[in-house]
Amino acid sequence: MQIGVTVPNNWGIEDPKEVLAIGSLAEDLGFDSLWVMDHLFNTGYIRERLEDRPYYHPMSTLSYLAATTSRIMLGTSVLVLPYHNPVELAKYAATLDQISGGRVILGVGVGAMTEEFQALGIPMRQRGSLTDECIAVMKELWTSANPSYHSDRWNFDNLLFSPKPLQKPHIPLWIGGSSPGALRRAATSGDGWHPTGLSPEDYSLGRLDISQQATAAGRDASALTMSMRIEVEVHGGPSSSRAASLARVPGDDPGQMIAALEAYQNAGVDHAVLALNSGDIPSIKTLMERISQDVIPHFK
Repeated sequence: MQIGVTVPNNWGIEDPKEVLAIGSLAEDLGFDSLWVMDHLFNTGYIRERLEDRPYYHPMSTLSYLAATTSRIMLGTSVLVLPYHNPVELAKYAATLDQISGGRVILGVGVGAMTEEFQALGIPMRQRGSLTDECIAVMKELWTSANPSYHSDRWNFDNLLFSPKPLQKPHIPLWIGGSSPGALRRAATSGDGWHPTGLSPEDYSLGRLDISQQATAAGRDASALTMSMRIEVEVHGGPSSSRAASLARVPGDDPGQMIAALEAYQNAGVDHAVLALNSGDIPSIKTLMERISQDVIPHFK
């Protein structure tokens, strides 16, 4: 099982250099991937945690990390796809994939923050269809020599698009969420599944559902990456009250963490993303070192 770790771009840390330093540290410690989160406004539970403190843009953060690392994969957990113009995002992501040497993974989801949809003028009831179309538009731009797409939302042909991603056929798209729509999307148009907050038992059931739907759609279910973002308790600093309602693993006991991760591995997770939910940089670094020394070797 591969093991990734989140970068605290969403924790209100005033000095961005402290956030960005986590990238090279994670690579040095042997983590397989780095992950950032995506919101545009500090509203709802985010405002409760941050008020007006910084929530750094995910793609900008990954761009810097691409230049300060060389091996580790760079992912989003997850981009709220309806917030982003798919043509602009396809361009940014393909450029980043080229710059990074083919290390980008786009975790994508439909979003759930009503206030953000309202502020952006996007009908929330259309978020599912918007997400499906964004995926289709990006794949067309990434894979077609002469991309063409026609719908009520986007309409283009005879327009050349470059650069293409370094990864072929395109940048992997891991679908976030565990709703019926998310499972369908992962099975029919995703390259992987990347939910959060599921027990091992629920994850196993979702994985089976996706496999069956993918097979029915004529896809190779075994080619899909089965991932999950797993919340980790971080002691010594402020933590997320929202994370308390999600599936979590203890960070202070390596043995318990290994047992919890083994349960997810047995449920079918082959890439675990550890969300270190804290804005306390020293505590994050200490926990990363402990995971590197005591947990990662167990899964290699």
